[in-house]
Amino acid sequence: MTHARAERAALSDLFARIGPDSPTLCEGWTTFDLAAHLVLRERRPDAAGGIALAPLAGYTARVQESLKTKHGFDGLVELVRSGPGGVYGLVPGLDQAVNTMEFFIHHEDVRRAQRVWEPRELPADLEETFWSRVRAGRGLFLRKAPVAVVLHRIGGGVALGGTKDGPKVEVTGPASELLLFCFGRQAHARVDLSGDEAAVARLMDASLGV
Repeated sequence: MTHARAERAALSDLFARIGPDSPTLCEGWTTFDLAAHLVLRERRPDAAGGIALAPLAGYTARVQESLKTKHGFDGLVELVRSGPGGVYGLVPGLDQAVNTMEFFIHHEDVRRAQRVWEPRELPADLEETFWSRVRAGRGLFLRKAPVAVVLHRIGGGVALGGTKDGPKVEVTGPASELLLFCFGRQAHARVDLSGDEAAVARLMDASLGV
């Protein structure tokens, strides 16, 4: 089983266990909304553009709501579980390349929105994968950072992002936690931050991610 499939299965199990009305870290979304988003992303390419493009967001939101009505929560969870759907299941290697990060982040969006949670101990090769993604994508993920950012991976590795001038904030943690931080989950990532207090506050409030 690939890491993408393992995260998909674990998230599906969590959905089924806690039900449709549980909170997530995706602002305004319950687990029902998140399940619909994942199905839309894979199985409704006509509506997926609105995930990233604001002018198309209205159509995407309407399709997402229609999926909730059509399938119900249990049906959506089974569609998530049975994936990868659409092109992700047709192109060899695409699921692992794209969905490993997607499903890990959304799995943590559900886990860390619950009252009690602890970080998971992830396989070493998965942490390596996440560190490669952080290093390759830091320019994109941190493009809205208002300060210079120095990412320190526990176990070795440094990556720079954010602005080139001004105050600097050092962010230290495992690769998986740095990934969550860079994807806008700053308040829920288990990392250590150091730097000017005002600069740290600005970074914590910034809209990071894709």
